[in-house]
Amino acid sequence: MKKILPSLSYIFHPLFIPAMATLFYLFFNSASFISQEKIYVFLQVVIVTILIPVVVFLLLRATGNVDTIMIAKISQRKIPLIIHSFLIILLVRKSITLERYPELHFFFLGGLMSTLLALILLFGNIKASLHMIAISSLTIFIIGLSMHLGIQIPFTIVLLILLNGFVASSRLEMKAHTNKELIIGFVLGVIPQLLLLFLWL
Repeated sequence: MKKILPSLSYIFHPLFIPAMATLFYLFFNSASFISQEKIYVFLQVVIVTILIPVVVFLLLRATGNVDTIMIAKISQRKIPLIIHSFLIILLVRKSITLERYPELHFFFLGGLMSTLLALILLFGNIKASLHMIAISSLTIFIIGLSMHLGIQIPFTIVLLILLNGFVASSRLEMKAHTNKELIIGFVLGVIPQLLLLFLWL
């Protein structure tokens, strides 16, 4: 198990969670969109939330501003989080709009709120687990989506809840976070999603 746990930190890296949420959203709303639109939306999310951040990371690493993709040091997290915030703003204003994709729009708004809160905490020398922010946000979003659409996916929800624990264990196994940082990350991920849930549920 100890050999498997570290891999979860890479599989459920915060970079991949927006794409996962988008896949869930498009799959559960498959009747609402044609295939071309699904591909178009998914590719936009992948480009903005994965490809561009990876390019930015490579540039930051080349200039010595970050060490690894996990960005463990507090001092190295500020620039990536600021850039991530601007990318999410771009996404919700130009692509994942409230009029066309309301549920997904609010998911990204919640992600933006979580990111900004994590960024603010950095200035107080407090580090929140970005992994826990991401996986807990996804969990609340999927639970809300299942309620909103009236679909029964108990196994998926249970799996996501368990994954919150597994990802937390993974971060502890890798000595990337303390229990406090994991709890802060979990709370920062859950609260914005719950607050915004009332606007679209």
